[in-house]
Amino acid sequence: MTLDRPLQSFPGIGPAKAKALQKLGLTAAGDLLGYYPRAYEDRTQIYPITSAPTEEAGCVCALVAETPRVSRVRAGLTLTKCRIVDGSGAAEVTFFNQDYVRRALVVGESYIFYGRMELLGRKRQLTNPVFEREDRARFTGRIMPVYPLTAGVSNNLLASLALQSVEGCADQVPDELPPAVREKHQLCTAEFACRNVHFPADQEALAVARRRLVFEELFTLSCGMAFLRRRRTDAQGRAFPKRRLDEFLALLPFPPTGAQRRAMEEISADLAQPRPMNRLIQGDVGSGKTAVAAFAAWLAHAGGFQSALMAPTEILARQHYETLTKLLAPAGVRVGLLTGGMRAAEKKAAQAALAAGEYDLMVGTHALLSEGAVYQNLGLVITDEQHRFGVGQRSALASKAEVPPHVLVMSATPIPRTLALLIYGDLDVTVIDELPPGRTAVETFLVGEDKRARMYNFVRKQVSEGRQVYMICPAVEEGAQDGEGEPPGLLPNPAAELKAVTAYAKELSEAVFPDLRVAFVHGKLKPKDKSLVMSAFAHGEIDILVSTTVVEVGVDVPNANLMVIENAERFGLSQLHQLRGRVGRGKWQSYCVLVSANRSPETRERLKYFTQTTDGFKIAEKDLELRGPGDFFGQRQHGLPTLRAADLAGDTRVLKEAQEAANELLETDPELDWPGHRPLMGKVRRLFAEEGDIFN
Repeated sequence: MTLDRPLQSFPGIGPAKAKALQKLGLTAAGDLLGYYPRAYEDRTQIYPITSAPTEEAGCVCALVAETPRVSRVRAGLTLTKCRIVDGSGAAEVTFFNQDYVRRALVVGESYIFYGRMELLGRKRQLTNPVFEREDRARFTGRIMPVYPLTAGVSNNLLASLALQSVEGCADQVPDELPPAVREKHQLCTAEFACRNVHFPADQEALAVARRRLVFEELFTLSCGMAFLRRRRTDAQGRAFPKRRLDEFLALLPFPPTGAQRRAMEEISADLAQPRPMNRLIQGDVGSGKTAVAAFAAWLAHAGGFQSALMAPTEILARQHYETLTKLLAPAGVRVGLLTGGMRAAEKKAAQAALAAGEYDLMVGTHALLSEGAVYQNLGLVITDEQHRFGVGQRSALASKAEVPPHVLVMSATPIPRTLALLIYGDLDVTVIDELPPGRTAVETFLVGEDKRARMYNFVRKQVSEGRQVYMICPAVEEGAQDGEGEPPGLLPNPAAELKAVTAYAKELSEAVFPDLRVAFVHGKLKPKDKSLVMSAFAHGEIDILVSTTVVEVGVDVPNANLMVIENAERFGLSQLHQLRGRVGRGKWQSYCVLVSANRSPETRERLKYFTQTTDGFKIAEKDLELRGPGDFFGQRQHGLPTLRAADLAGDTRVLKEAQEAANELLETDPELDWPGHRPLMGKVRRLFAEEGDIFN
């Protein structure tokens, strides 16, 4: 077998399976070798039924004692049950919506079941276990890899393909780390790492394999980031003339905080240099980043340059447009708006005015990147909510300028220092760590299902006082799969069922608050419909807005003072913090209520921690410690190549070691063009391939 052998040539892989695998980026055997497990199941030990652990999953080997029976509970829900026995006792096995089990489990045959044994009184039960026939077992007796999946691809299928690929071509994986680096840092070979990251001989072999892969990925990344930084410091830009800060402060309707002032001074110093500024402004929701961005645009205008501000949503773009027009019009700055949702004639007029130099600051969405958006003299690019864009989009906007423009990135996602240095390795970082006076801290509470009636009364009380309420749900519709595990609605504990947005909004408007104005919004709505609902909420025409996390980066509604988050355990702390930031913007005391039926001590502790602090950076550190970096950026580290092996939270020590090793190597061979370093340079290029050719 070779690394480029197509997966479609593997037994049992037809066109439909090949298409599903392609969604995961898997088309050849070599792709599978680089597709690492997200977790592992220890299936090395087999227990008798009566001594199988109840706290964690384990294997039992048992005989099927009766023909599985299928019963329909309700539309869309079937249960398949059967009894299994061994020398120690018996257990009942239950499967949700898996009718094929009736044919797959044969009476009198012996199977190995892997799952968590539950004790229901004196009875024992396994729910939705995975199983294989004892005489054909491939994945029992070993540490089993668990892969990220997609519809139509089971973990068993991926593990089976990975096993064939590892056995067939792990010895062909190229070793691209320079031998001297590998020896100095005591790293295993690429082949050992490949074999043991997929099918570890034991926990120790897995740790050795993982360390090699993490080091290599962070080392390659550090080399690439060094190239990015070098490219920036070598670039020629335009210097803006300095202006007195007081002139700008006179435009503000409030005195700036010390942190805002410091940020403005740093930006002013950057813009006075003849090389492009690349600065990240980090600050909590409501810390006043927009005023800092307005200052940069004001300086650009004073120097005779245009600015562009790109926001991730149309709602946010309109909000920035209104705020900045009010703030900068007295200084003669002409602010324009360009979004994808505008009518064709409006868009055309805005583009023509932009090209003619009639706008000094253009605010918009991705429409700012469109072919029709031509700038006369673009000198400054501002992007809001950086973790929703990426280096590629920043670069695309910057390429609209004849000379590399200054770039300012704003992010309300507090990111721990180690992470910021890596993710924004090509940016200078400024932190706004003060909130403007007058912003009240949001009181946060954690309640269980038993307090639901009281929570609803509290919602009604706020609305009766003239306020508005957000109610957040994690799922979009009934039965929407949310990652691994059982579909919502099939959970044994009905209290833990996901509150799906559409169904929940209907329940609230018909049964709970029939006299109040309830509306809903979610990511699958058309942008125009979403904008209409958000705009109605902002204008006070809706009392309760039921939503998914699409409001996380949303419109400013000072009158909304209560945020209720259903199934709060399903969100990371940083995301909860972003959501909480939607309230507390007006003059009324604001509240955030987390609703969770989850009894896990770790979950309770995590949510309790959140109720006790409003410091975004402390929350980010805690989140990084508990969940890793995925929560800040969704599954992809936006603006960075996708990391497959490294977890930036747990691997900070390796990160430091890899960064030092990369710097050391680049000191001796800055371009990585020595013959022994060329494979590494190829790897750096491939890692950054998504971001365009950053090395030219």
